[in-house]
Amino acid sequence: MCHVVVTCRSMLWTLLSIVVAFTELIAFMSADWLIGKVKPLRSQEPYHPMLGIYGRCTRISHMQLFRQDTLCGPYAENFNEIASGFWQATAIFLALGIMILCTMAFVSVFTMCVQSIMKKSIFNVCGLLQGIAGLFLILGLILYPAGWGCQKAISYCGPYASAYKLEDCSLGWAFYTAIGGTILMFICAVFSAQAEIATSSDKVQEEIEGGKKLICLL
Repeated sequence: MCHVVVTCRSMLWTLLSIVVAFTELIAFMSADWLIGKVKPLRSQEPYHPMLGIYGRCTRISHMQLFRQDTLCGPYAENFNEIASGFWQATAIFLALGIMILCTMAFVSVFTMCVQSIMKKSIFNVCGLLQGIAGLFLILGLILYPAGWGCQKAISYCGPYASAYKLEDCSLGWAFYTAIGGTILMFICAVFSAQAEIATSSDKVQEEIEGGKKLICLL
């Protein structure tokens, strides 16, 4: 029989799991990883092009309309066209981590009704998998700066850009968001133990034995 168990700690863990998954996904898809050196446009104010792991944002000028548009999209039509082997590895590790996080975020919603499978706590299993996803994310973030010496990055950052040296570029919000999401993910993985404790407490068991199907506890 399904008993819906909702506690503050289990609900917070579920919300954190969802937030972390979306945070990492948005960061991965963004082109705002590197902000390139200033590029002037005729009769227009200068701008900073942006370069992501597989995408980029640039501006095109319409001389007849006297305006400029920002054009964003993937520069790589397939995986092999990603600018650097290090960025290809980064894409693989981030994608693996994000797939695990999205799966855990989906599963976390159902922990209100199902807290264990085959006598194994779902919270503990999810927390372990979130920790593994975090390791994938860390590997991806460590390898990413090693690709700054690729020709694509040099065209954005200047001829002296190299591995772990940005030269004329700066880091965009997507890189910092990915780091923040990774830190938050480890907090989420640790907090899964608290969610397990909250949903298996004596008070919850008393409510179940009392015949309640919906149990809400602080």
